[in-house]
Amino acid sequence: MGQIYHALGLHLHQPLGNLLTMFNSPDECWEAKQILWCYDRITRMLEGYGDIARLHLSVSGTLLKQFEDEGIRETFQDIAPIADFMERFRRSPIEFTGSGLYHPVYPLIPRADWDAQTEWWQGIGRHMLGRDTFHGFWPPEMGFCMEMIPMLKRHGYRYVLVDCWYIKPKREMRWEEQRYRPYIARYGGEEIVVVPRDRELSDAQESGLDPGWFQHEIYERTKHCDFPALVTTWTDGENGGWFRGVNVEANFWGRFYHEILNRYRAGTLGFIPTHINEYLDKHWPEEEVEVHPGAWNTGDHWGGDFAQWTGGLLQKKGIDEIHRASAYYHTTKKNFDELHVGASDPEDIKQLIFDAYDALLTAETSCNFFWGSAWVHKSFDMIEKVYRLLDIANEKLKVKTTKTEAQKKMSER
Repeated sequence: MGQIYHALGLHLHQPLGNLLTMFNSPDECWEAKQILWCYDRITRMLEGYGDIARLHLSVSGTLLKQFEDEGIRETFQDIAPIADFMERFRRSPIEFTGSGLYHPVYPLIPRADWDAQTEWWQGIGRHMLGRDTFHGFWPPEMGFCMEMIPMLKRHGYRYVLVDCWYIKPKREMRWEEQRYRPYIARYGGEEIVVVPRDRELSDAQESGLDPGWFQHEIYERTKHCDFPALVTTWTDGENGGWFRGVNVEANFWGRFYHEILNRYRAGTLGFIPTHINEYLDKHWPEEEVEVHPGAWNTGDHWGGDFAQWTGGLLQKKGIDEIHRASAYYHTTKKNFDELHVGASDPEDIKQLIFDAYDALLTAETSCNFFWGSAWVHKSFDMIEKVYRLLDIANEKLKVKTTKTEAQKKMSER
């Protein structure tokens, strides 16, 4: 049996505007406060464990945009000062992973938009989280496909989290090998490390996890590993009473996380808390696998067919419209770039095109499709805005083009 390592991650996410919507609802106001306390609590729970605590956080771009909003900061100032806990995030030893700005399911949106979703998240991530580099990538909803690899490499990522169920070995592989060691995945001449997330242990981490059971379960699952095993568990970090409960001694942090660290400090745990990047520095993978497309499991679906986001007629229609709107945007942007370059760019047209793209990326938010047909209208509203702004931009482009051609003919005379 080799050395056993454990990488623990939490995913923090709220749809755009959701914090204020909940806070302003009499039925959900208390829930909004609990969510903010979840965020405020994280770094406080690391105090006294700085030498051994190893924690990963994925923070969605839509949540970071809400943390950045001055109105939201003022609203929650007396509940959980956002500026204060964000500054603690910046100073913490937490390993933050990158993501997509508007939390899209990457395999479902146009590839032409992958770079923007990824790069724009990095911009706000550096600004808000105080990191120059993000080594790992957490795909929203764990939605991954091999085609993403060249894009992730362009943006400097070293590893990406994938669900263990989708590892596709190139040889006959034991059960524990598929779950507890990173691998290399290659596509389009580029390669990246894929880190499998243990689905079953992550499900356990999500609600009421007993530290003794977890300790025993890791031992049983890894006892035949003849390699340095990496057990990776990752869940939402602000959903359910396990995380939202205000009694620390009975919630995730006091009942589970602190107890695990206390046992490690006492030498009785049996595995080592680690950051994934730290593990890779010591144990770089050499073997190659492929990864089936898929997302993480939800309450009703297993994730491999993306049915949670595409299972209904209206959901399918929404995804189709996103692809059409994206094609219209990229055609308009190409025409603009070819006709107007450098300092002569008309700023009003440029702003229209930028605003249209921001609306398009917003339309791609996974939450618009997660809840069956209930929220798809949010995507349609954004798509209508995309078309309206691009129509205006194209109308202006035609006028500008006509004038340019007339000036050219005058100069030829």
